[in-house]
Amino acid sequence: MTQKNDNGQALQKTPAQAMNGLLSGKVMQDMINNTLKDKSSLFTASVLELYSNDSQLQKCDPGEVIREALKAASLDLPLNKNLGFAWIVARYSTKERRYIPQFQPGWKGIVQLAQRTAQYKVINTGIVYEGELKKCSKLTGEIDIEGEAVSDKAVGYFAHFELINGFRKSLYWSKEKVEAHVLKYNQESKKEGRIVGNWAEYFDDRSQSTVLKHLISKYGIMSVQMLSAMKGDEDTPEEAAGREIKGNANASVIGFTAQIVDDHADSVNKETGEVASTKEEPVATDGPGY
Repeated sequence: MTQKNDNGQALQKTPAQAMNGLLSGKVMQDMINNTLKDKSSLFTASVLELYSNDSQLQKCDPGEVIREALKAASLDLPLNKNLGFAWIVARYSTKERRYIPQFQPGWKGIVQLAQRTAQYKVINTGIVYEGELKKCSKLTGEIDIEGEAVSDKAVGYFAHFELINGFRKSLYWSKEKVEAHVLKYNQESKKEGRIVGNWAEYFDDRSQSTVLKHLISKYGIMSVQMLSAMKGDEDTPEEAAGREIKGNANASVIGFTAQIVDDHADSVNKETGEVASTKEEPVATDGPGY
């Protein structure tokens, strides 16, 4: 029944009420239950909390937000912002003149997807503080960040991996390079002429994700899951759609098991970055362009 005010006028639903109503509907409940089984209630609560606390995401269609959230669930990546495994961000489409939600993996999520290939012996990313960077080889890409930090000022971000076959690669981006990258590819920040939104709120986490993605997409071994998660991360909605059409035209649909994993943080050694081996078969790739 539609709620009305004292004058008999229909009360407009808040974004959170609209999302709750959609999630509570029988059709949506059946779809979520059939897809996620016993994890459906956790998923529903996570989506509702995410949408209710994100004013930018509330500019997006609730049904599209749920669709992007299911992508994270299919990859076993929790959506809690504080955990940093996965994000759903609002991207403005100039063609459709509206905000469109987009799933993006966080750096912790990328580490999880990489470890599932069973090809990575070590994988790590982090913040470089003032005084720590001693040198960075343009020829080999090797970086020396063994210096002593002289302040808590972040001057850059690094990513590093070593495969079980011995191949290893590192990448360093200065903070200025990350900021230039954001202002070039993030539409909201580009429009404002400054870093805003999710990037402004979680700059260090997003920076680590970006550097790690660039390293792995260029030099690493990627599974089908990783390809699916990482494509189009910095694209506009139009570019992402075009990339998806190009990448999936005449291709078979690949299903994923949907089980939310809540113990990811314990599977990476914080001291060495070593990860445990799992079962998924890897595929080689040159990775997406950025």
